[in-house]
Amino acid sequence: MRTYDITLTISPDLVVWPGDPPVEISMTETIAEGADANVSRIQMGVHTGTHIDAPRHYLEDGKTIDDLDLDMLCGRVYVLHVPEEVNLITKEVIEESRIPPRTKRVLFRTRNSNLWQSGNHTEFDQEFVALAPDACELLIQRGVKLIGVDYLSVAPYNDGVPTHVTLLQAGIVIVEGLDLSAVSQGRYTMYCLPLKIAGVEGAPARAILFGV
Repeated sequence: MRTYDITLTISPDLVVWPGDPPVEISMTETIAEGADANVSRIQMGVHTGTHIDAPRHYLEDGKTIDDLDLDMLCGRVYVLHVPEEVNLITKEVIEESRIPPRTKRVLFRTRNSNLWQSGNHTEFDQEFVALAPDACELLIQRGVKLIGVDYLSVAPYNDGVPTHVTLLQAGIVIVEGLDLSAVSQGRYTMYCLPLKIAGVEGAPARAILFGV
């Protein structure tokens, strides 16, 4: 059994969504300066790196991150490789895919993952691959309960509302900012747990897969 860490490393160099606060990490106490221990401080937005969107992100009365059901964040998942030439995951892309019947969790590996694989992705890419609302509607009809993507949003840049609202209103768990560059298509067991922060609409998470 192999473990795949599909979490982006949080550092000051990590790309963030335009307008979100950059990652800042500093030392508040150091042994070198006479303290008993090294102590660090971090400042960042809750949608930094690999993170989970709670319904409150787009729904005024939606659940916050500390109210999410953790059962859906742990269990069997299917990683789908989307062809490199696909610019937008539409209903037609889903229909032509081989997502197994009764799949409850789907992670989409697109050409976005090549950006993380390069190791030098420093500029936000507005042309990232995302999901169209009609693809989300089809996935909901098929009983999918969790969707994960390999860039910082499940929705296209500058058109975030329709896709997010479609999913969150249906109770779908959204995981964004995954690094699937080393993961083959197929079934895995996933554990993806957000930080338990009271009353917020999202939180960073550590996501791992177990598989062959």
